[in-house]
Amino acid sequence: MNYIYPFSAIVGQDLMKLALILNIIDPSIGGVLIRGEKGTAKSTAVRSLANLLPEIKVVKGCRFNCDPDDVNNLCEECVEKLKHKKDIEYEYRKIKVVNLPIGATEDRVIGTIDIEKVLKEGIKSFEPGILAEVNRGILYIDEVNLLSDHIIDTILDAAAMGKNYIEREGISISHPSNFVLIGTMNPEEGDLRPQLLDRFGLCVEIEGIKSVSKRIEIIKRREEFEKNPEKFIKKWQKFDKKLSQMIVKAKKNLKKVKVNDEILTMIAQISIDMNVDGHRADIVMEKTAKALAAYYGDKNVSENHIRIAAKIALPHRMRKNPFDELEVETDVIERAIKKVKEKETKLEKEIDSDLIFSEKKNKNQSQVK
Repeated sequence: MNYIYPFSAIVGQDLMKLALILNIIDPSIGGVLIRGEKGTAKSTAVRSLANLLPEIKVVKGCRFNCDPDDVNNLCEECVEKLKHKKDIEYEYRKIKVVNLPIGATEDRVIGTIDIEKVLKEGIKSFEPGILAEVNRGILYIDEVNLLSDHIIDTILDAAAMGKNYIEREGISISHPSNFVLIGTMNPEEGDLRPQLLDRFGLCVEIEGIKSVSKRIEIIKRREEFEKNPEKFIKKWQKFDKKLSQMIVKAKKNLKKVKVNDEILTMIAQISIDMNVDGHRADIVMEKTAKALAAYYGDKNVSENHIRIAAKIALPHRMRKNPFDELEVETDVIERAIKKVKEKETKLEKEIDSDLIFSEKKNKNQSQVK
């Protein structure tokens, strides 16, 4: 039997564990990139997290793990089933963790269409790929920086849209592909292009633990697990169960979390002061802060949520020189928050500078005439 190490028993690496949990609470955050040296519990954490999550409801026999309660996001095969039956049979399955091999081809990732069968028999014959298998699951890519840019682009597109599109010789097929993307890499083996880095929702930098006492605890727990895995898992079961309940509750409460204008102003100011490119950072920071609030049982996003969100949403988006460490300076965050609180910055009344269709501009133009 393949025993999985309990998530709660992992020593340290709290920021990494938190980033993983937040993506489970809100997959639209966009995944997490874990940068760091080997042997720091990256793979263990991913598998452990998936193992403690409750089973999901899926259409029985569906190759895409469709949710029978989400009729607007079914695959073509399940849509056909609905046309002939009012109710679709379902079952419960554990959330899948799918490993993407480094040498995976495009066909293996997105799937293949049998063009000959389509032309001869008029039947859409589709062999699903990894993006079908991982729908409503977790896609784990170890050494993501060693994958070809084209494959990474394809995966990131599917993750962003929640759908996978396959086109061959004028024939197109699509299917749902909602998943949590987790990539790991060792920066010493090469980095990702900034455009690809930016598309990962969160990023955490991890390294081996320096505390002697914690390293000793890691050795002891690992030895205890290998000696009697069943006993060890049972020992940590109550902690994993509590964590699972917190995640499930947070997912339910996420939509109820509110963000006021002052908090949004803080987010915008932090992004400006951190000199990040584009606006994805602001959006991800807000989503991360809301997921944090839901996880901690808070109804409103606070400054503390923003502080934590900034540390994991911004490091890979800041303009930097080669070989610079990915680190968000705490004092910059604090200064940005202070600016907003002291009302040194104000929300602009005119958010959109394009006044082509505004009455004000039209009036001015008529006066010029």
